[in-house]
Amino acid sequence: MTPPKTMRKGIILAGGSGTRLYPVTHAVSKQLMPVYDKPMIYYPLTTLMLSGIRDILIISTPQDTPRYTDLLGDGSQWGLSIQYAVQPSPDGLAQAFIIGRSFVGDCLSALILGDNIFHGHDMVKLTQTANDRADGATVFAYRVTDPERYGVVEFDANQRAVSIEEKPKAPKSHFVVTGLYFYDRRVCDIAREIKPSARGELEITDVNRRYLEMGSLNVEVMGRGFAWLDTGTHDSLLEAASFIAALQKRQGLMVACPEEIALNQKWIDAAKLEELARPLIKSGYGKYLLSLIS
Repeated sequence: MTPPKTMRKGIILAGGSGTRLYPVTHAVSKQLMPVYDKPMIYYPLTTLMLSGIRDILIISTPQDTPRYTDLLGDGSQWGLSIQYAVQPSPDGLAQAFIIGRSFVGDCLSALILGDNIFHGHDMVKLTQTANDRADGATVFAYRVTDPERYGVVEFDANQRAVSIEEKPKAPKSHFVVTGLYFYDRRVCDIAREIKPSARGELEITDVNRRYLEMGSLNVEVMGRGFAWLDTGTHDSLLEAASFIAALQKRQGLMVACPEEIALNQKWIDAAKLEELARPLIKSGYGKYLLSLIS
């Protein structure tokens, strides 16, 4: 069943070559690799779902797009509508809004990177608040020890963002912009006007800086109660898997389970959940799904 047209559409950017994870990504997309017991792309997908977003575009490489189609289908099993688009070459994150322009249309939108994992007690509240904001852009800042690897945001004494720089050699703060962005209806036009940076990419930082210049950028700080995991290296991938395993074993609750979220959001019913769980009954995942309705 195709969901009704929603106010905001979501894009998952799952392209790139994953060279930092070679040789394991030589023949498979990074975002299809497991993070403990689920494909990596389940984590950004469910972040959008928890925000209330059901209309989703997945952008990937020409060779990997059919693999995502095989894994996720059209999303109707979860009450979603999932479409696909190809990114011929990785020319920057802002390219997502050029490739996805016809998908976004005149709607509000959100972009999440396919290798980013978010977790926290108030994560749903934070993203739903961003989803409800119709004007401007909302990004999320997180404190890291190596800010020079990211887009760095500088705050004034009143915690208002005053500058954003992409991978600066001398960072002005330890707060960086994470891979989750909410935008108003202007984003596709802004992305189209962006010029390639010195490294030849259409930088999402330049899009955010444009919103900052217009006085329309909201920066929400993710404090101590949040986890933001970037799974771009072997070590960070292992750390993310260990983090998810520890959470699930301690609490007995799944992280990033699209079937459970769809049930809680009332996008599917118990009968549909049981239908989805039965083929998976030999796995712990399938047994967990059945436990939700037993």
